[in-house]
Amino acid sequence: MKIAILYFSKTGKTERTAKVIEEGINKVEGIEVKAMNLDKVDYEFLDESKAVIFGTPTYYANMTWQMKKWIDESRNCNLEGKLGAVFATAQYIGGGANVAMTTMINHFMVKGMLMYSGGSALGQPYIHLGHVSIGDGNEKEDEVARVFGERIGKKAKELFE
Repeated sequence: MKIAILYFSKTGKTERTAKVIEEGINKVEGIEVKAMNLDKVDYEFLDESKAVIFGTPTYYANMTWQMKKWIDESRNCNLEGKLGAVFATAQYIGGGANVAMTTMINHFMVKGMLMYSGGSALGQPYIHLGHVSIGDGNEKEDEVARVFGERIGKKAKELFE
């Protein structure tokens, strides 16, 4: 089974978080995962993926224009029925990451994705809308990102195997 992580990263912070989430997915046996910046998407891999995780830096309390442009122009990319999840990076708490993630969730639901976060039902750490990494990140946040990735991997296997 394949899982794709698509993100936009200009400074490397969102890419770093994508790689940490990838580490969490790799804890789940039988999954091939690929993290890709939006300018280097492997559309064949994306098409074959059962789950897709999208990541964005938070700019002006929202996703980047590059992510919105990709969403708008991805008409030929069938996301319907795939498990979806989101994450965001922000410079500080209260920087709008929740708004950015909610906006992405709305767009991907319109595209027919089954959105999932791992939620609070699985206990600590509680991951409400998706993972948020603040500033340059730290080991505590990285561990939550790994848990987030692992939860997405396990849910994808539960749903699609």
